Amino acid sequence: MARALTTIVFFSCFISLMAPTLVSANSNGKLPPPRKLTPQQTKVSAANYQRYCSLCHGKDRQGHVNDHAPSLRSKSLFESGVPHAILRPMSYGREGTAMGGYLDEVGGPMTLDETWDLTYWLYEMSGVERLKFSTKAVLGDIKRGESVYQKQCSSCHGVKGEGVTAPALGNQSALAHNTDEFIRHAIRKGRQDTPMVAFEDKLSAADIDNVTAFLRSKASGWKMEKVVLQKLPTPDQYIVNPKGKHPNFKLTDGMYVSSSDLNAAMVAKRKMVLLDTRVPSVWQTAHIAGSIPFPYYADLDETVKDLPKDVQIIAYCSCPRAAADSVVRKLRARGFANTAVLWEGVFGWQNLGYPVVRRDVRGDTGE
Repeated sequence: MARALTTIVFFSCFISLMAPTLVSANSNGKLPPPRKLTPQQTKVSAANYQRYCSLCHGKDRQGHVNDHAPSLRSKSLFESGVPHAILRPMSYGREGTAMGGYLDEVGGPMTLDETWDLTYWLYEMSGVERLKFSTKAVLGDIKRGESVYQKQCSSCHGVKGEGVTAPALGNQSALAHNTDEFIRHAIRKGRQDTPMVAFEDKLSAADIDNVTAFLRSKASGWKMEKVVLQKLPTPDQYIVNPKGKHPNFKLTDGMYVSSSDLNAAMVAKRKMVLLDTRVPSVWQTAHIAGSIPFPYYADLDETVKDLPKDVQIIAYCSCPRAAADSVVRKLRARGFANTAVLWEGVFGWQNLGYPVVRRDVRGDTGE
């Protein structure tokens, strides 16, 4: 049977981030604990987790609260040993998923030090020992791996690895920093505290290698792009079509507006305010025209002062409604009665063929 070796594709930024954590394994094949945080760093990291992460990953890191966000107390995740499995998606997000980037470099709210500290805090909270894994590619038959994947994995992870009720495994931004051994370990051992079961007793070792090689093959064609951050809208730009008529939506359950109704109102140039309640890094990536970044974790005492109460406000997110629901409930408690949530979310909006404004990018030239 033919066997194929595929290449691991790494982000240039991932390579630079690797330097601080190159450590030697103990004789028993275990890595030493990550850097110990100071009491102040621990306090700030715990607060940052609750503010930025708990909405989807849960207050106790249990996962699957919203958008199938994975458990962040899973033993098999943290024993995999590589902090970048946490740091990278936290910092830069997962392209094409609801996971946005929280690093200030891409428009998020945290500094690099804060993302590192939160990563180490999660490792401390997990209380597991890190295993030393190889960074070598796993050999496998890609065609056989695809066949096994479609039979065993596609119902949850999607026929194309796009993610259905489980994370996207064909996501290139994930494959760019997750090593083959990291992927194989997850298949073998599963993910504790998640629906992901262990396959070490269900599949042969060869087929686990084959599936790993098949997933790695999805990393080809990656192109690193550098984001050019857009200027954030100012309060005088908050109202879309300020001279238009009110849309007068008929809300489902007194809360939700459909993508078709919202699009019709936009085409008719109705007067409204659109709130993108995601982390601003994903607003930078793609957003509905005229929307303003209004992240779910923002201090409302600061952000509501520029919002009009006499104009219809529509909030949206990508999960598809959790963050927008949370924001609208808080706004209504503050007297903003003319509020609604986009039912399908921005991904549903795009899947239905409605337009978005996309970010300006350029190839990473190292400048």
